Amino acid sequence: MEIWPCGNPNPIKGSDICPGRGVLSTLNVCGMAAVWQQVLAVDARYNAYRTPTFPQFRTQYIRRRSQLLRENAKCGFEPGLRRRYVRLRSQLLGLRYGTLSEQSSFRASSVRSSRTTLDRMEDFEEDPRAQGAHGHRRSVSRGSYQLQAQMNRAVYDERPSGALVPTSVAEASRAMAGDTTLSENYAFAGMHHIFDQHVDAAVPRLQFANDDKHLLACCSLDSTLSIMTLFSSPPSVKVILKGHAGPVTDFAWSLSNDVIVSTSKDGTLRIWNTEDGRCIREVRDPEASELLCCTFQPMNNNLTVVGNSKHHLQVVNISTGKKVKGGSSKLTGRVLSMSFDAPGRILWAGDDRGSIFSFLFDMATGKLTKAKRLVVSEGSSICSISARSWISREARDPSLLINACVNKLLLYRVVDNEGTLQLKTSFPIEHGSQPLHSIFCPLMSFRQGACVVTGSEDACVYFFDVERNTKAIVNKLQGHGGPVLDVSFNCDESLLASADSTGMVIIWRREQK
Repeated sequence: MEIWPCGNPNPIKGSDICPGRGVLSTLNVCGMAAVWQQVLAVDARYNAYRTPTFPQFRTQYIRRRSQLLRENAKCGFEPGLRRRYVRLRSQLLGLRYGTLSEQSSFRASSVRSSRTTLDRMEDFEEDPRAQGAHGHRRSVSRGSYQLQAQMNRAVYDERPSGALVPTSVAEASRAMAGDTTLSENYAFAGMHHIFDQHVDAAVPRLQFANDDKHLLACCSLDSTLSIMTLFSSPPSVKVILKGHAGPVTDFAWSLSNDVIVSTSKDGTLRIWNTEDGRCIREVRDPEASELLCCTFQPMNNNLTVVGNSKHHLQVVNISTGKKVKGGSSKLTGRVLSMSFDAPGRILWAGDDRGSIFSFLFDMATGKLTKAKRLVVSEGSSICSISARSWISREARDPSLLINACVNKLLLYRVVDNEGTLQLKTSFPIEHGSQPLHSIFCPLMSFRQGACVVTGSEDACVYFFDVERNTKAIVNKLQGHGGPVLDVSFNCDESLLASADSTGMVIIWRREQK
């Protein structure tokens, strides 16, 4: 018999639910948030098995389950009783549905070795001179964006034999990947885990660590950041980063994942040790303005670019805590979002007045030179910018994915080496005021087509195929209780994380075939 939130074996209805009755209150199980998160994790792992033909009920069930556990978490009860309840519920669900293996939620490690991320593919050359002294390929592209734009969807028949080139007839590659469709590839449905340590405060940003399947971080408007590990059983919060005196607006992982930088409305940039959560350095904004976004220079993680509420963009040396001379510029509004291209030569920044600026970055000096400006929509906030050099296996197409509060997700083509943008396509979403973010799917897919993922103010996560002219929605995830503010893939796309305005973080796992 199924275990319902209030002990009722029948599907729940609004009139049937009573927070003060049932299994939870009878056993007095949720004395601490960490414990009820474990309980909810158990339910989430089995949620896909509940009423297979009624997905709306599964969403309602897990939402109500979370609400009941949250209410009971405010009480303090004997720890041993809570642990016994977690074991008992796991056993009962195991008897009902069968035991689930934790490892089934993750893809085999061989997947990682058989695929390559898009941005790292884009710089490969067949010329031996492009290799270093030890035969390693350089990571900086020699081609200009103008040349790349001209090559969009071109036929590469003249390339040398064996060259690593996108093609629309990659039958062998698709066969190796199982010859599945894009929709099947992004069939995320089951909830792997739910985190709610930032209860009642929005989580504006979250991101998996670089080249990592199990390490995830998020920041919150409650002035803290969290680093979570998904490798443990159940997944858990590894460390809470405390120190900011105001809402944390943005953060970024260093390339080696040993450092996180974060910005806050308290006017400080903080550098954190990700292993023990210690604050290594605090850098105060000299204008005492709110810091709203940050990003590492991809080729030099000693440099971080920060945007503030007084319209300024600034390059900061995190080793010294000092501004880089010549590394500043001014936008028309509050700087809300930034993104570098893969080689780190072009930086795009968006403000709250609807403009996107491109800057040329001098690798030797850290100097910023303003290049181009595009007004996307006058007065609309550019709250998310994501750059990608390869869109898909079918076309080398440097692009920018943009959320701009215009009820659309916008995809722009980069047409030259100064960062000039040209609108390629758009996708309808609900987005009028919230700081929503979107991402490109990280892997070079062996299938035709390419996918992007975005949050939405209707509390859903949307997957879009950028190559489709009609019916572009590949998947739609429902389960959040508020606008979905950010999404992030782990390195092998086996897990997707999403965060919302209520403080809930949901880890979705790829549907197992």
